Order: sequence, then C-alpha cells, then structure tokens
Amino acid sequence: MNSSACVSVNKLAFSYQSHKALEGVDFEVARGEVFGVLGPNGGGKTTLFRILATLLSGYQGEARILGFDLREQKQSVRSQLGVVFQSPSVDPKLSVAENLRLHGSLYGRSGSNLERAVDGALSRLGIDDRKNAWVETLSGGLKRRVELAKCLLSNPKILILDEPSTGLDPGARLGLWEHIRTLRDNDGVTVLVTTHLMAEAERCDRLIILDHGRVVSAGTPAELRSRIGGDVVTVRSANPEELAPRIEREVGQAPINLDGALRLERSDGPMLVKQLIETFPDEIEEVSLAKPTLEDVFIRETGHRFWSAP
Repeated sequence: MNSSACVSVNKLAFSYQSHKALEGVDFEVARGEVFGVLGPNGGGKTTLFRILATLLSGYQGEARILGFDLREQKQSVRSQLGVVFQSPSVDPKLSVAENLRLHGSLYGRSGSNLERAVDGALSRLGIDDRKNAWVETLSGGLKRRVELAKCLLSNPKILILDEPSTGLDPGARLGLWEHIRTLRDNDGVTVLVTTHLMAEAERCDRLIILDHGRVVSAGTPAELRSRIGGDVVTVRSANPEELAPRIEREVGQAPINLDGALRLERSDGPMLVKQLIETFPDEIEEVSLAKPTLEDVFIRETGHRFWSAP
C-alpha cells in the first residue's frame, strides 16, 4: 500500500451472512483530489462508506486513512474525517447556527471560539446570510450545504459523502459540486463521494466503478471512456434475436443484446450506421450513434446495464 496515499484500501471484503457485499476491493485516493465510487444500488457503495466512516467492523483486508489503520486507530481516523450521510442529520426545528453550535460543542468548542468557527464554516459554504433561518424553511440544496458546514467545524482533512445530491434538483446539485470543488481547491480537503449518478461521477478527478461488491474499472472519467475505443451504435428491432447473427455476418462483429437493443462499439460509427440502414432497411426500427459514456464502460465490463441484474 502507498504510504503517501490519503486513503488506501487493500483486498477489502465484507459479508452480511451469506451475501458478499464487498469482494477484494482495492484503490487509493491521493491527497487533495475528489474521488468517486460509482455503482448501482446494491453494488457495495454504502458498505464501503460505512467501513471508511468507521461505522462498520468485521471486514477482511486492510483500510487506512492518512496512515491510520481503521481497525486499530479509529479515534485517530475520526479526528481527521468529516462525514455527510445520505439521510439528513440536521435538526429542522433548530436554526442553521444552532445546528452548527450543537455539532461544534461535541468537539469541545465553546464561547467565542465556537462562534468564530460557525461563522467561518457558514462563510465558506456561502450561507452566512441564512445563519438565523430555521433549517426546515431551507431548500434541499441549502440543507446539504448546512450539512457540509457542520463537517467543517472539526477542520477535517477528508470529507466522505454518501450520495450527497440525493433528492436535489439539477441546479442545487450543480451548486453543491461547485462548493465541493472549492473545498478541494481552496482548503486542500480530500473528498470521497459515493454516487449512482453518472453525471456526478463525471465531476470526480478519479473514480472506481463497483458492481456486486467488485471493482470493475478504475481511472479518470476520460480514461474510462477512452477504453471503449470508438462510438457506440445501438440498434432496435422487432426481432433482435434474428437480426443479431445477420449483423455479425455483415459487419464481422457480434452485437451485444441488452434488453432487446443490439449494441456495437466501433471506431467507424457513422459509416456503420449507414451500412446497417442500407443493409437492413426493413428490420431496423431505430438506430442511434453516441460517444461513450460511463454507463457504456459499465456495460462493457459487466455485460449488463447499470440498473439491471446480470
């Protein structure tokens, strides 16, 4: 394991009785980067989040945060972490400032020291003008920023966020990510995010893709997409099972049948579309051409769609 890595995970495995939630997971997070864990529900993201947040023990393998072992040095790890859960952890009946004061007091802050910390955290998240507003009156995006502000009171070196934009509209999601990048760029905070949203994963510096507890791919978003090696052509037909072998004979490549849609990866996508339409004008109902996405990477590595069982 790399001793200079901010987060190091080696051969991590965990089972709930007979169900294997994680199997041999390996990755490292560099200091000062936004690292994503992308996967469908049931892929192992929440289990990994709970282990890294020191909330779940009984795992196999090794996990370290800033060099501290998660098994033996939990308190040292916790002192370095800020954690934002998928479910809200702010009290809607308290004001924004009251929520932060309550949280800050748990870290031993009080008096003017606490007030300075509260004001500083609110300013960093751009919500100092909402200091005295009741949390229940805030939008979903502002509530998420209050959650982040709470975490900053302990001056964490690492933020671990579990599905941070769940329930947010696109505008609020974009605003949240702007603040995440600001924390990385201006404060040097390392951020680890779990998500099931492709657009959110695209905003990460690097990521791993999890499926059924296994890492199926890793790299920057651009690196992962480049592994497709061309365009993605999708063909829909009334009889895909009959059309598939005919396409293979015509173009020399067997299409993948995904839920009745025939999919091919080709460097000559536009020419292939023209060839297919000219050769099978009556059999093809619809054909599309697209540049590779992270879902295409997932399909290539697993053989099934992001939201369907294999």
